[in-house]
Amino acid sequence: MSAKTYRIAPSILSADFARLGDEVRSVIDAGADWIHFDVMDNHYVPNLTFGPMVCEALRRHSVRADGTPVPIDVHLMVQPVDALAQAFCKAGADLVSFHPDASAHVDRTLQVIRGEGRQAGLVFNPATPLDVLEWVIDKVDLVLVMSVNPGFGGQSFIPSALRKIERARRLIDASGRDIRLEVDGGIKVDNIRQVADAGADTFVAGSAIFGQNDYRRVIDAMREQLA
Repeated sequence: MSAKTYRIAPSILSADFARLGDEVRSVIDAGADWIHFDVMDNHYVPNLTFGPMVCEALRRHSVRADGTPVPIDVHLMVQPVDALAQAFCKAGADLVSFHPDASAHVDRTLQVIRGEGRQAGLVFNPATPLDVLEWVIDKVDLVLVMSVNPGFGGQSFIPSALRKIERARRLIDASGRDIRLEVDGGIKVDNIRQVADAGADTFVAGSAIFGQNDYRRVIDAMREQLA
């Protein structure tokens, strides 16, 4: 896998909420490929974060200096899923992913997202098997493996996630489809290479980036590890 296929997606869950527009522009200027948008509902997971209106407001900030839009990658930790998935699609999300166990009908939810012209993803928690993926992989554009339990930022990477990443990579490769394999949780400069070696191509990093003064220095260090 060549380095140019890798994506770094800073999670604004760790950004300064009072300055979200500035934070999004700063991290894009520092080299972010996607903006990762963690949506928590205080029901499926603890904590309450952003709604569709925040996504819509940030859409105009999610552009490069040359005017090129940067994809907004929405991770829904909500239950039920369909209405909010549709709302985020309409608010400007480019990719919308959800947890299979939070949806009554996974295939239908995937169709809802793709019917809005957006890319659809499935998210797998640390203890959730990948079984459902086999039956809907023809409708999936993104597989997100959680390497922490959802609901809180700043957790440590769970090592068993590496085995799940390897298995997800095998399933994706066998499908022959262009599906991104994203990992979220505890990604840092010192483990991103190991996660890439397991098969991931897209990396969510929150506190590892936003917890530093120089965002570019962290993102550049991650790319050096991936090179």
